[in-house]
Amino acid sequence: MTTTLFSPLTLGSLTLRNRIALPPLTRCRSSQPGNVPNEMMRDYYVQRASAGFMVTEGTQIEPRGQGYAWTPGIHSAEQIAGWQTITQAVKAQGGTIFCQLWHVGRVSHTALQPDQQAPVAPSALAATNVRVFIETGPGEGELVAPSTPRALTTQEVQQVVEYYRLAAINARQAGFDGIELHAANGYLINQFISAQTNHRTDQYGGSLTNRLRFLKEVVEAVSTVFDSERIGVRFSPLFSTTEEDRVYLGIVEADPAEIYLAAAKMLNELNIGYLSIAEADWDNSPALPESFRDALRATFSAVIMLAGRYDQAKAEEALTRGWGDLVGFGRTFIANPDLPLRFAQQKALNAVELTSLYGGSAKGYTDYPTIDN
Repeated sequence: MTTTLFSPLTLGSLTLRNRIALPPLTRCRSSQPGNVPNEMMRDYYVQRASAGFMVTEGTQIEPRGQGYAWTPGIHSAEQIAGWQTITQAVKAQGGTIFCQLWHVGRVSHTALQPDQQAPVAPSALAATNVRVFIETGPGEGELVAPSTPRALTTQEVQQVVEYYRLAAINARQAGFDGIELHAANGYLINQFISAQTNHRTDQYGGSLTNRLRFLKEVVEAVSTVFDSERIGVRFSPLFSTTEEDRVYLGIVEADPAEIYLAAAKMLNELNIGYLSIAEADWDNSPALPESFRDALRATFSAVIMLAGRYDQAKAEEALTRGWGDLVGFGRTFIANPDLPLRFAQQKALNAVELTSLYGGSAKGYTDYPTIDN
């Protein structure tokens, strides 16, 4: 039988009703002070709950993990309570929702850090070709260069692993079906993995095995909270780059295939539920090499989720070729809250409003029209 976007999918003990996913999408709409999920965010996720699978926007695991103003957290009682209202409402619509656990590491600014301290990272190397967003007044902010970080001590690295475990406990309390670890786009876990950003000489630096150790320990820690099959990991294996800095694309490695296939092999052995692959999404960006897609599929036996400039036809082709099992639609899902229905009925799609992607009000967030209104 042919697999389509409307075929059910087994993810661990979960059955997803279709293979159309809402991937993690930063929208910067949490309530202040406290970065608390709110009713407007609840409405946004409920509107898109017909997705077979949903992952929240990046959600910082501790105050130092924040790199952009107004992103939500999962480390305070108020944040947990806010997320509870969202997960309950999504589940009432029959949806499945995972929380993406996020720590930005060096991609931050002293203005976002507790007591205006330097951000933390594997090594004291400043991030370049990226901007972070800081608040300059109520509802207002500006893009600035990240601050130079300080290197975490070995003991502090192990404390951050514990922060991930505590965040997983909070996510479970908030009612999420599982969690996704953000290991993509040059953020903290990615900073440990890359030799360009990790110059450590302890057990977390040097060889590829050592650079993958932080990710391994985080997966093992959160697997004490959620069954490993309820855990996903997101990577962004870039094989080329761009000068654009409208988004932080991540790190182009000397040999991305070697690094990410080794990581996939390790995660396969840890029996996680899925790998999420964030593909290059700038205009005219090259597709992932087919050789890498095939090798990844041969290496990782559980679910593979793909995202990045997919339309319905391209997604169906990826499913048919076995490169992925689940496809995330980012800006398309932002602009079309009823996307599965539009795909099923071959209806025209709304265009995304770019000026309202990050921060702001309900405009460009929860006011996109559906087929029936």
